[in-house]
Amino acid sequence: MALRFLSSPLPVSRETGCELGGARLGQAANGSLPIYPVQQVCAPLLGSTSTAIDEVWLADQAIQTGCSEGIVWRKAGGLLYGVIALDERDFAVSSACTPLQAASAEAYRRIFRLLDAEQLPHLWRVWNYLDGINLVTHGLERYRQFNVGRQDAFLECHRGATGNVPAACAIGLAGGPLSIAFMAGTTPAVAVENPRQVSAYNYPDDYGPRSPTFSRAALAGLPGQEILFVSGTASIVGHQTVHPDNVAGQCGEAMANVAAVVAKANRQCRSGPFSVAELAYRVYVRHAADLPVIRDTLVPIVGAADIVYLQADICRSDLLLEIEAHALHPLAAGKIDD
Repeated sequence: MALRFLSSPLPVSRETGCELGGARLGQAANGSLPIYPVQQVCAPLLGSTSTAIDEVWLADQAIQTGCSEGIVWRKAGGLLYGVIALDERDFAVSSACTPLQAASAEAYRRIFRLLDAEQLPHLWRVWNYLDGINLVTHGLERYRQFNVGRQDAFLECHRGATGNVPAACAIGLAGGPLSIAFMAGTTPAVAVENPRQVSAYNYPDDYGPRSPTFSRAALAGLPGQEILFVSGTASIVGHQTVHPDNVAGQCGEAMANVAAVVAKANRQCRSGPFSVAELAYRVYVRHAADLPVIRDTLVPIVGAADIVYLQADICRSDLLLEIEAHALHPLAAGKIDD
């Protein structure tokens, strides 16, 4: 089995039936959604003449479609892509749990139940979006509430919360439900950490009662193919934000972290080495006015790489941007069955 990734402004061409799943990036009012699982990331596109872009993962094997506990999913071979959106208003406030914490835990419980039922138990990559990520409600920042709920589900469902955890991002949008898209497989991905940073799951309690549950990157394997997922990456060295109020400095530091994690992945990968110039990027920008500086800093580093810029909030209030990326490589014939 092989996977392809396409990104195109709306309107897109007719569906082929090969679509595993994807995302619609941009403003919400852009016609009907495709029939395959689509995560709606309703955030303004920056520096683009389009109001929305469709990203889609395409498989070259027969696809099975399903819906389980609100998760719309498709699978092909040893790979599954799913999307779930939960409204926090459906979850009551309690003395022990906020609505966002409860929704986050429930979403991940449903994801793990689906993966177990479909016998694709290994979570590779997760995209998390939530409203008001930096707001303090119920006495705790909402990103930290999300981290508590996510980790509760990992532990309850007998997944480890450290070590070989999936690549992920958590981004703040202006309104909307808790939205989670994910990719999972029959075999575990290889977690990749960044030597310049403390692993997120080992953060000190300065950053909340529970550490974030994600790896800095993940290498996932399909027969004949390898995928590098780089998690949401920002201007953090060790565990601390650096270059506060300096968007050029933060962009350069974030890309230094991307380069470091790519270099680490190249010491663990089975395919040829990855490079920052070949990755496909999403760049989340807190303040739209910062786009020219970010672009002028980023483009000399990555060249003609595909980049989508979105205006969104980052998991720390002092972070001005976050960068995530991925790339796909073929495996040499002798490595397919390693």
